[in-house]
Amino acid sequence: MINRKLETLINDNLRYFPVVTVTGPRQSGKTTLIRSMFSHLPYYSLENPDTRAMAINDPVAFLSQHSGGMILDEVQNVPELLSYLQGIVDEHRDRKYILSGSSQFKLQNSITQSLAGRTAVLELLPLAINEVSDIADTNNVDNLMLQGFYPAIYAGDNIPRFFYPAYMRTYLERDVRQLLQVKDLYQFQTFLRLCAGRTGSLFNASELSNEVGVSVNTVRSWLSILQASYIVFMLHPYFDNSRKRLTKTPKLYFYDTGLACYLLGIENETQLSSDRMRGHLFENMVISDMMKRRANAGKSTDLMFYRDSNGNEIDLLVPDGQTWEGYEIKSSFTYNSAFEKGFRSLTDQLDARLTRRSVIYCGTQERRDAHIEVLNYASLLSV
Repeated sequence: MINRKLETLINDNLRYFPVVTVTGPRQSGKTTLIRSMFSHLPYYSLENPDTRAMAINDPVAFLSQHSGGMILDEVQNVPELLSYLQGIVDEHRDRKYILSGSSQFKLQNSITQSLAGRTAVLELLPLAINEVSDIADTNNVDNLMLQGFYPAIYAGDNIPRFFYPAYMRTYLERDVRQLLQVKDLYQFQTFLRLCAGRTGSLFNASELSNEVGVSVNTVRSWLSILQASYIVFMLHPYFDNSRKRLTKTPKLYFYDTGLACYLLGIENETQLSSDRMRGHLFENMVISDMMKRRANAGKSTDLMFYRDSNGNEIDLLVPDGQTWEGYEIKSSFTYNSAFEKGFRSLTDQLDARLTRRSVIYCGTQERRDAHIEVLNYASLLSV
């Protein structure tokens, strides 16, 4: 079993909350993790029709059958159960309930209404690079991007060529159909592939609606479901009250580069090495990995980017209290001083609050302890 960094955070939160909820995309390893951590607790999957029927027909009896608590997997299938769980944990503070769910859309509203103040909500995303550094060649950047970071691949249970098509059919299309009742699946598949082609780019709903042949509202609805299902996320732009004109449009990224590569039709490292999207995918890998590491540590995942009206850009801004760390991300193996351009064109307000200026690239020559440091991606992400 692959050790997950989130385990420490789960145990820490369980000292203060009677319920811990672990969310994240399907196949990110939620069930494996919580069952191994809490093997002493009875396990129930609410994907199982019989279990679901028991929970719906007599929720109090179902939740009270074990005095120590239980594990409830895919709890978004019976959200009304959480209202009854509130009363039980208030009356029996010694019981521990471990919940998991793979849909933010269904789960978050139920938790907010029923378990506010009673549960910690933690995200288990696909593997971070520092979780696979002992079993993967982290120096082979194209292989990392192509394989993606789902646990089944690193556990040897599957390979990308089979995993991602099955993931699309078995999970994504099913979930989307349930949530949106998509009638024309081909249109939705086209939308997904067009999203992959915009990885790392400013998101334009009108442009996508014209290409797919659906309304802007439909595009936005589909996008919200992809976000709720942990398929894509939006990186929002930094903004302050300086006189510089800064973009207000977010950028689109995938939680997993392996899925993005599959949607782009990239099948091998040779193809990826010369693909026009390689730089965007590398940027995606670094940013999503930073997000995973912060989620594993219980830190905010509200990362940002900087871009002004002249196209000057910093790819990633990471909050650090009232200050920021800035990262410019380049897929080149050769360093070029032009990579530092974005750091020289910041607003005065951001420049004063920037405590770190780093260029992340694929080369091996590093420069540390300088005003603008230069780091190989593996040096940053393996820590």
